Amino acid sequence: QVQLVESGGGSVQAGGSLRLSCAVSEITISDSFMAWFRQASGKEREGVAAIPGDGDGLENVADSVKGRLTISVDNAENTLYLQMNDLRPDDSGMYYCAATPRPGSGRYIPSLAPSHYNYWGQGTRVTVSS
Repeated sequence: QVQLVESGGGSVQAGGSLRLSCAVSEITISDSFMAWFRQASGKEREGVAAIPGDGDGLENVADSVKGRLTISVDNAENTLYLQMNDLRPDDSGMYYCAATPRPGSGRYIPSLAPSHYNYWGQGTRVTVSS
């Protein structure tokens, strides 16, 4: 059974940093597209950043977080990360990692659409206070 388990959420003040982790089992992330999504209370789930699981460039990062949030993978640990710096109150919400099989051997930019991902974690909460 595929499992994605997020950790690292918490409460920080504006300007602070957090590092989210997503430990993946039963699938190899290097054969997948991996992504982080977030959902604030009362809002739709939105894509934050996505990356080919082998880390081979072609990242897709939402404009709202560019320069502040960085996605990365550790293939040896089969783990996805999201380094979050200079956090703002509107970064608050539940953060979810997601995975989907790569569509063949070509170089594709991974999607930030939730409907394109097959596997999801349970989420970790991030709260940023002003």
